[in-house]
Amino acid sequence: MTELYDGPVIDPHHHLWDLKLERHPWLQKARASGEEMVFGSLATILRDYGIDDYRADAAHQNVVATVHVEAGWSVAYPLEESRWLDGLDRSSGVAHRYVARVPLDGPDAMRLLEAEAENPNIVGIRDIVSWHPDAAKSFAPRAERMSDPAWRAGLAHATRLGLVFDLMLYPWQMSEALDLVRAFPQTLFVLNHAGSPADRTADGMALWRRGLRELGNEPNVRLKISDLVAYDNQWTIKSLQPVIEHCLDCFGPARAMFASDFPVAGLHASFDEVYQVFRAVASKLSYDEQRALFFATANDTYRLGIADLADISRGRHV
Repeated sequence: MTELYDGPVIDPHHHLWDLKLERHPWLQKARASGEEMVFGSLATILRDYGIDDYRADAAHQNVVATVHVEAGWSVAYPLEESRWLDGLDRSSGVAHRYVARVPLDGPDAMRLLEAEAENPNIVGIRDIVSWHPDAAKSFAPRAERMSDPAWRAGLAHATRLGLVFDLMLYPWQMSEALDLVRAFPQTLFVLNHAGSPADRTADGMALWRRGLRELGNEPNVRLKISDLVAYDNQWTIKSLQPVIEHCLDCFGPARAMFASDFPVAGLHASFDEVYQVFRAVASKLSYDEQRALFFATANDTYRLGIADLADISRGRHV
């Protein structure tokens, strides 16, 4: 067993929101109706979550920079989320860069992608394709978006603009995703939340394992190991360890990264608990492999330009 990783951490997936702005329909709906989603009740996150809240949650984990991923801002107000983030005090490293939301099959997709790409803080795009026949568990407006020529045209334009694509789906969509990533070899895809292993039955987990293995064989796909507790609410380190180990076996540390998905993961675990699991499971790896998972893969994937380990250890911590 090697030593626990104690170097700088980049968190490449979290969210910020101000509910007073009334720009997050999924949160507004949950607050009004109490309706649950795939990860259960949202009651504990139905509050403003800003930079200071994130810093308090992450205070003990040596986070030096983060990537803000679009938080379901209403598509009726395009470009607003990025501009809102630009107006925050990001000097601590929180929301150092962003993954923005643009519906790739929308009528104005090309213009919006170009406008987002002009912002130097934006490094990627996410347009969620996670579709479920149960509307309460579905994040996408319809099935099979990844096969839609109009949607693919938007993705091609995002790629031309140099943007990474964050891919959020369910395991039963992985075969469609495999066709997509092979059709777009120049696109760098980042699979969110370890591929969302939501179906915990034996068949469901087998489907997830097979699909993740296939996607892991594609060189233009990277993986975020994040919010595993959303799919395993009664988690223990013993229940999470085989999931993380399969992720690492499929992608390896050079193409995988640990991420918090806070505050959403906070529905089922504290920030420290999430990272304690990451550190414990990764502890058998070499220090350089751990550094890749906690820092280097995210730094490279999202072109963050964070200084190397020796320099960053003398700098500011979140």
